[in-house]
Amino acid sequence: MAFSLPPLPFDRTALEPILSAESFDYHHGKHHQAYVDKVNGWLDEKGLNGKSLVEIVKLAKDMGDKPLSNNAGQIWNHNFFWQCLAPEGSTKPSDKLAKMIEASFGSQEELVKKLSAEAVGHFGSGWAWLALAGDKLVIISLHDGETPLTHSDLKPLLTLDVWEHAYYIDYRNARPKFAESVLGKVVNWDFVSRNVEGDAVAAADLPAA
Repeated sequence: MAFSLPPLPFDRTALEPILSAESFDYHHGKHHQAYVDKVNGWLDEKGLNGKSLVEIVKLAKDMGDKPLSNNAGQIWNHNFFWQCLAPEGSTKPSDKLAKMIEASFGSQEELVKKLSAEAVGHFGSGWAWLALAGDKLVIISLHDGETPLTHSDLKPLLTLDVWEHAYYIDYRNARPKFAESVLGKVVNWDFVSRNVEGDAVAAADLPAA
């Protein structure tokens, strides 16, 4: 068994000028691929053949295997993140999600501001998340390759990668501009809306080969 890098769900030029084709060449083609290669190299050694990616993420956490947990988590996080993106103006929140956003944050613009602030304020590498905690929308951030999969009280809806490799090519060290641009212009609200009702965890899983 070996996992394969999933293709981007859009053309690599589709999000320009917010995110460039060059940024995807490195972020998806090199960084994401490196996590896949690393985990594949451990499958035999750690007795993981026949397990899905989600199973490996949870098992690594239970075993206290931090290298495996971070690398497998990074595969899942990136699989999820790519689906959170779409060309500018091509999607909008469902009526249900829009009402939830209004109830929790007042407006979509205010949600973007708060999630951007979480992303910018996160110290070091990690991910900013919009999640469901019960029936309430919450904003959190997680460090390194940690995922919501190992938090039973959280259902992931939307994420932003705040590792430096996510934005350095297009934004250099300007994480605030990156966060505001991506969250304000190229979020796939159709995907976020589906996650409210659907299986958000399975959406980024990789089945055992």
